[in-house]
Amino acid sequence: MRIDVVSIFPEYLRVLNLSLLGKAQEAGLIEIHVHDLRDYTFDRHKTVDDTPYGGGAGMVMKPEPWALALKEVLDASPVKEPTLIVPTPSGEVFSQPAAHKLAQVEHLVFACGRYEGIDERMFHWAREHFEVRLLSLGDYVLNGGEVAALAMIESVGRLVPGVVGNPDSLVEESHSEDGLLEYPVYTKPSSWRGYDVPEVLLSGDHAKIAAWRREQQEERTRRRRPDLWTKRQDMA
Repeated sequence: MRIDVVSIFPEYLRVLNLSLLGKAQEAGLIEIHVHDLRDYTFDRHKTVDDTPYGGGAGMVMKPEPWALALKEVLDASPVKEPTLIVPTPSGEVFSQPAAHKLAQVEHLVFACGRYEGIDERMFHWAREHFEVRLLSLGDYVLNGGEVAALAMIESVGRLVPGVVGNPDSLVEESHSEDGLLEYPVYTKPSSWRGYDVPEVLLSGDHAKIAAWRREQQEERTRRRRPDLWTKRQDMA
């Protein structure tokens, strides 16, 4: 998988070289390229924004630097139509099912906006060359798209085959295919500061352990995320 990220703060994305994603790059499983949007400007101040037509607070990102940056990414793409993801609070909410679908895409491009957003005409242009997805982490606002892009890249990247050492862990975690939250987990010692590991986990009875974990998943989902539980019941 190839991932390109365009931002005015490329140093923000250095964390992509750490942990599992860093190892995945070293192993050739994922290829990540970060681009500085200011490299695609022509004035001495490297201006990427201007005042909004119609008035209003804040500044709007100019479309031309974005078109130039994305055209360069497009020219280097291994596919004819890469997927362009624009993190924005006005987009559809990102989810685990969305991450699974994106993990099957060969080339993802992230456009990290700032200020009041990107000139809307850029999106019209981009749709002629990319599959454009506007995605949100949730119903809140960040200063820019970098944090959201990092979250999405990690969520998608860990689903690429070979990135996570034990693929079974991807099946049993929260928001997996069964729509339930993950069960509680424990490690040694079996007794710690007056708190004990549930006896069933020490029994060695795999059937009982599986049943207990399922009960815990259902109870935790009902209590913490009644919206997910209701949705799951409606789909049953």
